Amino acid sequence: MTFTVTFWGVRGSIACPGARYVRYGGNTSCIEVRAGDQTFILDSGTGIRELGLALMKREERRATLLLTHTHWDHINGFPFFTPAYHPDRSLRIMAGHLPAHTQIGRVLSEQMSKPFFPVPIGIMKAAMTFDDFTAGDRFQLGGGTRVVTAALNHPDGACAYRIEHGGRAVCYVTDTEHLPGQPDQSVLGLIEGADLVIYDCTYTDAEFPAKVGWGHSTWQEAVRLCRLAQAKRLAIFHHDPDHDDPVMDAIAAEAQATWAGAFVAREGMTVALD
Repeated sequence: MTFTVTFWGVRGSIACPGARYVRYGGNTSCIEVRAGDQTFILDSGTGIRELGLALMKREERRATLLLTHTHWDHINGFPFFTPAYHPDRSLRIMAGHLPAHTQIGRVLSEQMSKPFFPVPIGIMKAAMTFDDFTAGDRFQLGGGTRVVTAALNHPDGACAYRIEHGGRAVCYVTDTEHLPGQPDQSVLGLIEGADLVIYDCTYTDAEFPAKVGWGHSTWQEAVRLCRLAQAKRLAIFHHDPDHDDPVMDAIAAEAQATWAGAFVAREGMTVALD
């Protein structure tokens, strides 16, 4: 039974193309989860452009987009998602971070309106549906796939996801800020026993004090949480744009020496959970 995770964008805050970011990638957040015959997309940062082209080549006609939140780096690839412009494709878009009476469809539409973008969302001809929920909700998405969500500590709110399929679980926990010495109980409950945790590791513990209030965490906190929750593996994710390849190499080595289950997510990497 297929259950895979592919990283199409691993960078946080802003895309950073260039020679200094070749090994780990410069596209912002976008992950593809294939569970049985279903395709789930986690966030629509700039990495979703390449994912869309791949879906067109594979002639996949439907997908579900699960958004953590609507800060630029997590949605600014959406207008470049090629399948959304084809009438024979369908896309369900879901978000759980918005306050009452704010709709995800309206937020994405406003992103593609003047003076921000020249092409309105109405030009997209795919069958698109927009579903808002409340972070903390649980739901089934067909094919034996169950989704559990949790609210995160981030400016304007954010929502974490746990996708369960075939007795396995992957958790996507970004963007979130921890309180030093106080493990986030909501996150711990979500990631308990997970096969793979993808976590907001924008900073190191040494960098974190200067970034309090910015809404992000560290790879060391991710290791602490995964150990407490008895998760099996950790994907270090949402890399700071100032962390070029040599910096990420150092983080990868230190993280691996700290906990064998930790690795740094790279653009193009696929992890099999089945």
